[in-house]
Amino acid sequence: MFANAVAVATGYTSPVIMSRLFYDGSLESALAAFVFVNPDGWILTAAHIFDIEHQSPLHKQEIADFEARRDAAGPKKAKHIKANPKWLVDHSYWWGHDGVGAHNITASFELDIAVAQLKPFDPAWAMSYPKFKDPAGGLQPGTALCKLGFPFHEFTPGYTKGDGFTLPPGALPAPFFPLEGMMTRHVFGPATKDGKHTIKFLETSSPGLKGQSGGPIFDKDGVIWAIQSRTINLSLGFDPVVTKGEKKVEEHQFLNLGWGVHPEVVRQFLQETGVMFESS
Repeated sequence: MFANAVAVATGYTSPVIMSRLFYDGSLESALAAFVFVNPDGWILTAAHIFDIEHQSPLHKQEIADFEARRDAAGPKKAKHIKANPKWLVDHSYWWGHDGVGAHNITASFELDIAVAQLKPFDPAWAMSYPKFKDPAGGLQPGTALCKLGFPFHEFTPGYTKGDGFTLPPGALPAPFFPLEGMMTRHVFGPATKDGKHTIKFLETSSPGLKGQSGGPIFDKDGVIWAIQSRTINLSLGFDPVVTKGEKKVEEHQFLNLGWGVHPEVVRQFLQETGVMFESS
């Protein structure tokens, strides 16, 4: 059902790699996805992709405070002043191509949606540009939808002071992974603090996988219905008893569902930020 749609969606979906160096010297990379919106280099993704940008200055201040207290305490007392090994020391984003940065970022963390403009940008990087679902045409529960992103692809980056992060052999190209599900419900939240939006999601019967955040949720024609935001876990209300070794334990049963930023919110956000897009 989705073979042609996935072929379309791979043309407008790309990976973003977030690499991090921590205070204890450990390194980590994570993948997410973004969507090319138009030939001017504008992209659409989930706002939580930019959480690292908010953590970085806070962690740098905490590191500076810790090192100042440690140095002032003297050798005997310094050992009792503990560091957080997971303070963020350095980080980077890789936006599908070397040397590309995200500029003019507008993000709503309440709605979990963000737009940015890639610079430099070559329109040939996108094999296609998406159409975005017009909610006026109907959003029927039970409609088959598909997610696309880059889960199940793990690697550890390299890092050299002064030169920054490097990706190991095999990190690229990141493999696409589609996952089908049906639309189940509209999920309504409160108004945003500024009162301009209502927080709203489109729910699917399959979870969003790590690596699919910021990626498209699309129909059989490749039209984007939502932008993947998160996975929720609903209790099924029964806890069967299973035997593990010599013990009997209750296994709590959950249903994992995906939430994507609702098409009404996506379209309104693109219009408010002045990003041109094509409607279905």
